[in-house]
Amino acid sequence: MTTLIWIIAMLVVLGAAAYLRVSLLSATLAATIMMIIGTSAGTTGFTAWLIFLIIALPLNLSQFRQTVITRPLLKLYKGIMPEMSRTEKEALEAGTTWWESELFAGNPNWKKLHNYPVPRLSSEEQAFLDGPVETVCKMLNQHQVSHQLADLPPEIWQYLRDNGFFAMIIKKKYGGLAFSAYAQSRVLQKLAGMSSELASTVGVPNSLGPGELLQHYGTPEQRDYYLPRLAKGLEVPCFALTSPEAGSDAGAIPDLGTVCYGQWEGEQVLGMQLTWNKRYITLAPIATVLGLAFKLRDPDHLIGDTEDLGITCALIPTHLPGIAIGRRHFPLNCMFQNGPTQGKDVFVPLSFIIGGQQMAGQGWRMLVECLSVGRGITLPSNAAGGIKTLALASGAYSRIRRQFKLPIGKLEGIEEPLARLGGNAYLMDAVTSLTTTGIDLGEKPSVISAIVKCHLTDRMQKCVIDAMDIHGGKGICLGPNNYLGRGYQAAPIAITVEGANILTRSMIIYGQGAIRCHPYVLAEMEAAFNPDKHQGLADFDAALFGHIGFTLSNLLRSFWLGLTGARFSKAPYQDKTRIYYQQMNRFSANLALLSDLAMAILGGNLKRRERISARLGDMLSQLYLASATLKRYQDEGRQHKDLPLLQWAVEDSLYKLQTSLDELLDNFPAKLGLLLRGLIMPLGRPVRRPNDKLDHKVAKLLQKPSDSRARLGKGQFLTACDNNAVGLQEATLRDILKCEPLYDKVCRASDTKPPFMWLDKIADLGLELDVLDEEEAQLLRRAEKGRLNAINVDDFDPQALQAAKADTGGNKRHHAA
Repeated sequence: MTTLIWIIAMLVVLGAAAYLRVSLLSATLAATIMMIIGTSAGTTGFTAWLIFLIIALPLNLSQFRQTVITRPLLKLYKGIMPEMSRTEKEALEAGTTWWESELFAGNPNWKKLHNYPVPRLSSEEQAFLDGPVETVCKMLNQHQVSHQLADLPPEIWQYLRDNGFFAMIIKKKYGGLAFSAYAQSRVLQKLAGMSSELASTVGVPNSLGPGELLQHYGTPEQRDYYLPRLAKGLEVPCFALTSPEAGSDAGAIPDLGTVCYGQWEGEQVLGMQLTWNKRYITLAPIATVLGLAFKLRDPDHLIGDTEDLGITCALIPTHLPGIAIGRRHFPLNCMFQNGPTQGKDVFVPLSFIIGGQQMAGQGWRMLVECLSVGRGITLPSNAAGGIKTLALASGAYSRIRRQFKLPIGKLEGIEEPLARLGGNAYLMDAVTSLTTTGIDLGEKPSVISAIVKCHLTDRMQKCVIDAMDIHGGKGICLGPNNYLGRGYQAAPIAITVEGANILTRSMIIYGQGAIRCHPYVLAEMEAAFNPDKHQGLADFDAALFGHIGFTLSNLLRSFWLGLTGARFSKAPYQDKTRIYYQQMNRFSANLALLSDLAMAILGGNLKRRERISARLGDMLSQLYLASATLKRYQDEGRQHKDLPLLQWAVEDSLYKLQTSLDELLDNFPAKLGLLLRGLIMPLGRPVRRPNDKLDHKVAKLLQKPSDSRARLGKGQFLTACDNNAVGLQEATLRDILKCEPLYDKVCRASDTKPPFMWLDKIADLGLELDVLDEEEAQLLRRAEKGRLNAINVDDFDPQALQAAKADTGGNKRHHAA
């Protein structure tokens, strides 16, 4: 009995050491103390000590361990894991890891999350939102843009140039606005709620493009010339990366540049002869300066010994001979300027390379670093802004629109998609805030930017479908009064651009996350292929045994947190959010454990098992989305009335995480899924999707003005003006709610219950019965006008729907001469 007790005690001590992640030496000392206690109790004798020393001494004698244990394992590792290519190294080295590495580590430090600063707008940034951004929204007529002009009107283009909309990222010394990433996000959210064309037009020059690349890598001469011109709108920039042969696989671009001598401004100079064929390039049809990515070769070794220099980025004025530009694509009726560009045998000096000749071949690193920032701002912010506006619009419409003698928002079938709109709007705004906070702290979060681009655009598309289902015919019939249809059409664009979501989910998020966020994997890879064999062995030894301890810790944590429902794990708050932190502790340990097992079993083949990678990436992604939502709740003062929004958003994310985990275990390699399910979820699935009661609370919140609803739509363009159907509908919602008690008063006085329509006639009846005054009657009349405007749809003379002019040659391809 004593022996059994001692064995259990030893297992508890070793388990606690693993759970708490103490060092190998500390764990050995704890085990030694247990051995001494066992000897004192007559439980452990010579044989037990011999076995203990045979295990403990080699593990703690580093030189012996490296020679006997680590060296053979290093040889085996190098045979399994191929050395990284240059492109893979550049992609991994570009950017930084931030909060996502905590989520990957199996034991998130929640204090660290909540100590990140609360994002704030400066007075200058707020004034820009309240002034120029508000003004340009008032100027825009979306129907005119999408149906009549197929472009923003000239006065809006000029207003954007004059007011620095294209210069938000440019430093003030060059004439730019130098806004924070958070401010850029707020600007794009407000614009996106009004027009996807407007948001895209402003977003792209402030994202991946010449301005961003010049500020980071440009020569002083390039910066001094181009940045002031970009800030003033004298140059219209675009960046050409994608080609017909290289879409998501951007590293495979076939566009070529050859180092050679040629004529430039009457002199023979050393330069490059360029040929390219690009497509899907935003602003290309009107660009004056083209940021071009191509593969540069130096076959005659004019600038060095290397022949294939690699991907290079250069600035090319679009007026040069051999350049074809001006044609437009027609992306799903979204009329932002987007089109192809071609160049054939275009000669430019080497000084046109961004950063000069010394940056030849450094384009891939430049692109990945800048994309890790821009991709984290533009598309996620556009998605969040669009859904924030649609959540409020759908809530208002559901309260105004009546069927079966009651507002449709009271129907449970409508409550379900309304709740998804409200919960996702809360989450998406939270995610953009946390992500831009990281960028403003100096991070270049390549993994996070992939997460937010993929998952926020995905949620946006699903939410737009929900909004369309709620609006029905109102959403289908296009026209000036339709604030939904064009966004519904354009939703797949965001899914596709800047790395298609299928690729991003299945390859990028986990492919980079597993290596960048894991505390030991990158160190192991670097050590294994270190040219200094002695140092490589020592580094690999440290990383390997740290990795083993890390895996054992997550194994113990996963089992214990699964067995106890994570009820005893740490949480920073003891209110209703406590269980969310605890479940995320559990899922973080699960992610770390399953990652290690998948990498150990599959090795280099893991990147080819894309569905395994995608599900592991989903787990990391949903942890990030949920943690951002909890951070928002804290930053806004833990507003109790916002709790339904928080609960819905976090529960939805954790349920999605659990679904991916469930599918991962069903398909786990080496048929370990059943065993791992028993270890990780011994009591079954711990999380449920948001229930009907919570859906009801969120849907109800969207249908009545309140502080919570105002926080949900904060910063959006909700002004009631002629060209803003959403703003007019918001005003009508307030009027309708004020009219309901007046309607009840007239019904009681007349002893009738007419339908809640023809409110102008209700007003006349109320005056006749002397139960309403003139001001109240006017309110009813105004509400009726607004109600009809909200539920009616546009119709047109048939000729007004015809294209303005036909171009029989308009569908022909246009190539460079």
